[in-house]
Amino acid sequence: MPRLLGVDIPANKKIEYSLQYIYGVGPRRARLLCEEAGIDPNVRAHELSEEDLNKVVNLITQKGFKVEGDLRREVTGNLKRLQAIRCYRGIRHQRGLPVRGQRTQTNARTRKGARRTVGVIKKK
Repeated sequence: MPRLLGVDIPANKKIEYSLQYIYGVGPRRARLLCEEAGIDPNVRAHELSEEDLNKVVNLITQKGFKVEGDLRREVTGNLKRLQAIRCYRGIRHQRGLPVRGQRTQTNARTRKGARRTVGVIKKK
């Protein structure tokens, strides 16, 4: 299993898809990295030499792409800032509710979690 930037990428997948296991590298960026490194996107990850892997890592650092730890830190920092200034989006994040205006009366189960029954206790 090749290791790039502290992430084990799948060995038997095409390099174009293996690169996407790095947080911050999506389909477009993976394709761009393959082109600029001169690597065929259809080659399997385990078939690449150390030299090719180093080319990809150097490209990521040269281009200044934020990936893995730096990107995660930035995203959590942004959320913490929104929560600290008590803006609407920050409050929605804190409460675990949808942030982007979706309806919540009937849907939003993914964000709200499993149903919790709230009701009156029966009297005998």
